[in-house]
Amino acid sequence: MRKQACLAIMLAVGMQGSPAMAQAAAPPANPLIDYPGFQALVRDVGALRQTRLIGWERFAAEARAKGALLLDARSAADFRRGHIRGAVNLPFPEFTDERLAEVIGPDRERPIYIYCNNNFSDNAAPVATKRMQLALNIPTFVNLVGYGYANVWELGDVVSMKDPRIGWVSRDEPPI
Repeated sequence: MRKQACLAIMLAVGMQGSPAMAQAAAPPANPLIDYPGFQALVRDVGALRQTRLIGWERFAAEARAKGALLLDARSAADFRRGHIRGAVNLPFPEFTDERLAEVIGPDRERPIYIYCNNNFSDNAAPVATKRMQLALNIPTFVNLVGYGYANVWELGDVVSMKDPRIGWVSRDEPPI
């Protein structure tokens, strides 16, 4: 029994390793990634986002107003397969200071209206439903605000591509 206890202690100490080994095993810090900063941004933007969720009628009217931008952050391929008439595509992975300024323009107060797959009840390509907590609306909103575009509005309703009020344009239908 005493021999087993000594063996267990030696094994436990050996598994812990030295402090130098623990430091050597830690992944290097990437100075270009700030996860705590991202967490703080998400926390800070959450309250603003709740005040910027709007229904379809208001969303459609304001997104069509002069100077407004209807932004679709889905992939370019999905955008080509179908989107709300008048939308401009900038895929989320392409968000950088330069690309956002190119698409949005110099006015950081320009009203921006966003929607994503999870705003559509159809659950079919090109707007297949994503997991709720991973809906593209969320990172799109957070990133736009994080890049300095605070006048962002998000479609809060669930609609159908087939609803004629939506003005869905597919690859088979030329835009008006």
